[in-house]
Amino acid sequence: MSRRALEITPGLMLRAYGAGLFPMAEGRGSKKLHWLDPALRGILPLDHKFHLSRRLRRTVLSGRFSVTADQDFAGVIAGCAEPAPGRADTWINDEIETLFTALHRMGAAHSVEVWQDGALVGGLYGVRIGGAFFGESMFSRTTDASKVALVQLVARLRLGGFTLLDTQFLTAHLARFGAVEVPKGDYKRLLEAAIAVPAQWLPAPDPALLEAEIRAMSVSAPDQPAHGA
Repeated sequence: MSRRALEITPGLMLRAYGAGLFPMAEGRGSKKLHWLDPALRGILPLDHKFHLSRRLRRTVLSGRFSVTADQDFAGVIAGCAEPAPGRADTWINDEIETLFTALHRMGAAHSVEVWQDGALVGGLYGVRIGGAFFGESMFSRTTDASKVALVQLVARLRLGGFTLLDTQFLTAHLARFGAVEVPKGDYKRLLEAAIAVPAQWLPAPDPALLEAEIRAMSVSAPDQPAHGA
């Protein structure tokens, strides 16, 4: 982790992501950003190794939530910056919000929103370059909302021809879906190949194709719902 030496711009952000780096702040109120280049990198497979439980697949397809993409990027990043159970602070500071909002306006950052009764109850956001999508953060205000957002993201990425979903770090939450850690060198080889892929971001794919993609996902052992997950 190194301290910032140059002003971070949206263009510099994209070059850094393309080289395998990403910025974080030490806390919500921090005025400085740091570049991270972890020795182990979390990735979520986009092939048959991605899996979800039957219960979660039923939830995703049930109509309990409505899902959109790129309709409320500001609301999603604000939700991700909120304190949450087990996390009193966040690495998303004002500069992070400003930079990612600029990337969104450029068409390089995207959000997935999960709605219930007209309220935003969960979502995630990230950056894309070629066939690589860099997941940044997710949030949930009700049970399963962030999980639904993740499944919807993976379905869109698969339909769009993406080959790499970078999660930065491995968490127990992501491991349930098949996420793994890979060494830095292996990650950067995967990244180089992925950014050369002419993938397409699909904010509003054909609903029938989206449902078929979700139904085709591998099913894992049953899981138990956890509030806020």
